[in-house]
Amino acid sequence: MLPRRVDAVVIGSGPNGLVSAVELADAGWDVLVLEAADTFGGAVRSTVEDGWVSDRFSSNYPLGVASPVFRALELEQFGLKWAHAPLALAHLLDPDNSVAIHPDPNDTAASVARHHPADGDAWLDLYSKYVGIREPFLQSLLTRWPPVLPAARLARRLGSAGELVRFARFMAMPMHRMAQELFEGPGGRALLAGNSFHADAPLSGSVSGTMGWLLAMLAQDVGYPVAEGGSSALSNALRRRAERAGALFVAGTPVTGIELTAGRASAVRTASGERIAVSRAVIGDVSASTLYDVLLPEASVPGGLRRDLERFEWDYPTVKVNYRLSGPIPWNSDDARVAGVVHLGGTADDLVHLSADLETGRLPVEPFMLIGQTTKADPSRSPEGTEAVWAYSHLPRGIDDDASAEKLGDLMDRHIERYAPGFSEVVIDRDLQRPSDFVGQNASLGLGALGGGTAQLHQQLIFRPTVGLGSPRTFVTGLYLGSSAIHPGPGVHGACGHLAARTALRDASVLGPLTRAIPTTALRHLQR
Repeated sequence: MLPRRVDAVVIGSGPNGLVSAVELADAGWDVLVLEAADTFGGAVRSTVEDGWVSDRFSSNYPLGVASPVFRALELEQFGLKWAHAPLALAHLLDPDNSVAIHPDPNDTAASVARHHPADGDAWLDLYSKYVGIREPFLQSLLTRWPPVLPAARLARRLGSAGELVRFARFMAMPMHRMAQELFEGPGGRALLAGNSFHADAPLSGSVSGTMGWLLAMLAQDVGYPVAEGGSSALSNALRRRAERAGALFVAGTPVTGIELTAGRASAVRTASGERIAVSRAVIGDVSASTLYDVLLPEASVPGGLRRDLERFEWDYPTVKVNYRLSGPIPWNSDDARVAGVVHLGGTADDLVHLSADLETGRLPVEPFMLIGQTTKADPSRSPEGTEAVWAYSHLPRGIDDDASAEKLGDLMDRHIERYAPGFSEVVIDRDLQRPSDFVGQNASLGLGALGGGTAQLHQQLIFRPTVGLGSPRTFVTGLYLGSSAIHPGPGVHGACGHLAARTALRDASVLGPLTRAIPTTALRHLQR
């Protein structure tokens, strides 16, 4: 039996929803988390079968380790352990040529310098500058919106106004141009390009360089770790943390509607017909389309917002293959044999061409592949002597049918074989996850996209998920969007849930009528 009234309902139990539940419960609120699936975690979830652990959605979490939001929750006290492979990342330029990110920056510099002598020093200089601004930058990105105070600290750390302007230019650069300015040889450029490809911004488009730079720097800083025992270990730690604070969790309970009274979120309804009245806030850890097209009464959604949602752009559809192997992948590359994450994609120029294919509806003959060798980091992922491995790739934007996914899956098998002759001989079992499978397992992953919407500039900041204020607030008082559909977007960092909870708490405070009146009025004006 569900409670009849609570202070807050959190819809969805992905990492953002879990963070919202923790922070609201820490503030003394009576919090109910309703999850449609039978298990908690959203797209941070793993399964265990016959000694094999499979991360069903996301897997490696550099942002999870670095996130100020997660660090503040001290999840290690609730069972979370991070596991690292000997190498964070190996990027294969061709079957016999690679560049790698090692735990020691000097070793990474030596790897990059093999392709051009000056690039080793360039890597060390780039990483040193990142270390100098790391904390204010991550605070600006992940803890505040708008990030006034963290941005001021970042500006002070950068020094002069000229350096601040140069950094702004650096952040706006396309990956391709950034890589050319930073490195002379193919190794350093490929590391940036491969990390940029974790998102969906075209590599010749603005801000794609930011993504590649940040992930490359995080790989050097904290590695590409996995949660020991499977990705569910991260979700379970967050849930235990929220339960200690007093949050109540109920799985297998889809929310079908949000009731409004005088422009305020007043209750939620479940598929079983139950109604839970809400005193203070509803936070949706769901996609933008689910919130506005499914959960809210159709007549309540402003016409401008509805038209904007028709232009909402998902990120690339994902195809994932989960392998059970009788032994290690027989890579030609020594780096790949010990790396937790392997990129197959060639040079930075090759990846620019692949990016153009995905933007123009062409299935690449040799797709970019992001491969996670999870047993390298966490031996508990598979029986002794075997290896659990997954591989991601993407279909072109707008193509998500099963036939195309199966064709891409076959290309992925052959692509690994090219870089690791004999790979097919160690495959015990192979499990293909198509875009339709992702959507079937999690309705928020529209078109099989894992990022909550494109990470391109036209759908970031005040344009995420549509033209607005970049805030978790919606046009409904007491209703907040707290998923990766809002700033700062994709990644397992908890920031979207943190911002939603922080905003809800501020709006419910004594000063709430003042803090919410102007932005809510502005939002309604923009979206009417």
